[in-house]
Amino acid sequence: MSEVYISIDIEADGPIPGDNSMLSLGAAAFILDAQDPKGWRMLGTHKVNLKPLLGAVSDPDTMKWWGTQPAAWAAATSDQQDPVTAMPIFAAWTKSFGCSPVLMGYPVTFDFMFVYWYTVKFAGYPTPFGFQGMDLKTMARDRMGGAFRATTKRNMPKEWFKGAPPHTHDALDDAIGQGVLGMNLLTQRPPR
Repeated sequence: MSEVYISIDIEADGPIPGDNSMLSLGAAAFILDAQDPKGWRMLGTHKVNLKPLLGAVSDPDTMKWWGTQPAAWAAATSDQQDPVTAMPIFAAWTKSFGCSPVLMGYPVTFDFMFVYWYTVKFAGYPTPFGFQGMDLKTMARDRMGGAFRATTKRNMPKEWFKGAPPHTHDALDDAIGQGVLGMNLLTQRPPR
């Protein structure tokens, strides 16, 4: 095992780490596995809900959206932990597989900036992922062709999501679902 692919999803109360808080972090670890009929398998998961940052504020537009998602809000705000203790545990979990962790996200840019900022702030530098991550939307666009903005999950082939849970805005559900998408993109032939 040379690489473990770690799919992340975060939920936040605004768009900017530090000014706003990451509320929930879900992660699912996968490896390519030729012995598995799917060509991959999931090794484990990690989820933590975080207490808001001292001095941070919630973005009004984001909070308006959260008002439409009561189940997801409850999932993101129960059993909150202090980031000072939670982020070192997350960083150790990413390293526990004994190989280089490769971060995956959809879109990787939003989730990565929060995970990177929180990891540096509370678990130290360097981070387990360095400065890189695989963007699943870009991978899908590479397979589908066409306009990048038209590369949406509803336009993607259904077989890319085989085995994925529904998208619920629970960070762990979504990390698993996006990880399944990523592993299927890595192992399936492109549709033509």
